[in-house]
Amino acid sequence: MTLVVFDMDRTLLNAQSQISAYTQDTLRMMRREGIDYTIATGRTLQAALQPLDDNGFDRSMVLKNGAVIWEPSLGSYSHHHLLTPSEVNNVIGVFTQNLLTPFVFTLEQGERHAVYHAPLKEGYETKLAHLFEKERELPLQRIEEMPQDAHVINVSAMGTQDAVNRVVDFVVHHPHLVAYSGIALKEQGLAWLDVHHSEGSKGNGVSHVAKRAGYTEIIAFGDGDNDLSLFEVATESYAVSNADDELKAIATEVIGHHDEDGVARFLRERFNL
Repeated sequence: MTLVVFDMDRTLLNAQSQISAYTQDTLRMMRREGIDYTIATGRTLQAALQPLDDNGFDRSMVLKNGAVIWEPSLGSYSHHHLLTPSEVNNVIGVFTQNLLTPFVFTLEQGERHAVYHAPLKEGYETKLAHLFEKERELPLQRIEEMPQDAHVINVSAMGTQDAVNRVVDFVVHHPHLVAYSGIALKEQGLAWLDVHHSEGSKGNGVSHVAKRAGYTEIIAFGDGDNDLSLFEVATESYAVSNADDELKAIATEVIGHHDEDGVARFLRERFNL
């Protein structure tokens, strides 16, 4: 059995963070042919569901870069890798030392996500907070209000490339942690950063889903460094033309641009849809 796995942002979604009409038609063709598909994304459940609505995403979903797995048929999470309290304190400490404002993502009661943050210092941090709260429907609270026993999925930030690089260097020396980063606002020299438990990778999450459901072939699509582990476990892996060079280097093939329906056009050819 084959499972097709999509990264969302800058891969399956277009520049407006939507599934285009052409891609929607392609997904309908896949359902008609009995081809299973799902997502492996850095988004939370709330942030992922809105653009996926009415497009047949009913298989296990790998969320927050593999930290949690959502089961649509059950309406609950089946698997997760959380940061320990000491790991959370260490990560927040190194963020603060490097003048990065931490945004702490948690899993709350009722299978909901929330975000706790330190005081916002820069205009881009305020915009990031607005993105989390308004567009991705994540309740924002002050970091002092975070419970001592909070279930922390990851810690994120946006800041200068130098500051982000220093945190990445710190994480490299902590085997239970992994850091993902990339360009956020190129003209301002800003990068984004996510720190997770090292077991909470897309590759591990998808492998778990495949083993449990009996999939023997994984066809993966992605664009960034958080897709590296996914490509490593995939039978076939395809990087969109706007992907990072590091991902392109290990891909089976480089396909079209995400804002030109590159994934959907490839799928129609690959499966003779």
